[in-house]
Amino acid sequence: QVQLVESGGGLVQAGGSLRLSCVASGTSFSINAMGWYRQAPGKQRELVATITSGGTTNYADSVKGRFTISRGNVMNRVYLQMNSLLPEDTAVYYCNVRTRGLVDYWGKGTLVTVSS
Repeated sequence: QVQLVESGGGLVQAGGSLRLSCVASGTSFSINAMGWYRQAPGKQRELVATITSGGTTNYADSVKGRFTISRGNVMNRVYLQMNSLLPEDTAVYYCNVRTRGLVDYWGKGTLVTVSS
């Protein structure tokens, strides 16, 4: 089993910044990719950004140029630097790990609220 713990959410004014962190723990798993997804009220969960074990990144068009995903020196950590936040970025943000066996694990989520 893999456990994911997110942190860093909160309330911020439009134009502000937040940094989300996620730590993955567990035994006997090998990570293929880590990423962030979000779900706004009344909407489906959507991809925000992913990063593979090789460092390849992928971003949703809506966050390109504003958000940056990165991994820690210890490879079980992933971060999401969010700049120039907009009210439409308000959502619960979920950390995701996809193992080399293509199994997905999810954190419980952290709430990001951007006020206008």
